[in-house]
Amino acid sequence: MAGIIDIVYAEYNYWIYVTLMMIGFYAMIAKKNLIKKVIGANIFQTAIFLFYISLSDIKGGTEPILLHGETSTHAADIIYTNPVPHVLILTAIVVSVSTTALALALIIRIYEEYGSIEEDVILAARRKLNPEFSEYARQSEVDSQ
Repeated sequence: MAGIIDIVYAEYNYWIYVTLMMIGFYAMIAKKNLIKKVIGANIFQTAIFLFYISLSDIKGGTEPILLHGETSTHAADIIYTNPVPHVLILTAIVVSVSTTALALALIIRIYEEYGSIEEDVILAARRKLNPEFSEYARQSEVDSQ
């Protein structure tokens, strides 16, 4: 039993990432509120970011920065942490924020059209919706006049 506890303790960060991913996945699949789905997607993305950054960390690694006047041994003897995954995650964070903003803008538009942000209500309204009451049909009538 102590062996299993040691394994779990040694890889605790992976358990945290998997837990966060499952919380986000659950929110996206099980929740009917569109804003809760967006929050779930953000939690899922954050877990992926943390996981990816943790993979790039090297124990005993240092930043790949050389300072003026620093004398050290041969460059091959120094362990550096790769900065590329961190830069990629910064880019992914920008994309995530943009995606979230777009999703929230679409949710606002859906709320204006259907009066609800609950998935069940929107799907029921779509099934019952007559074409002449849709925003597209109303806009077409205005353009044709």
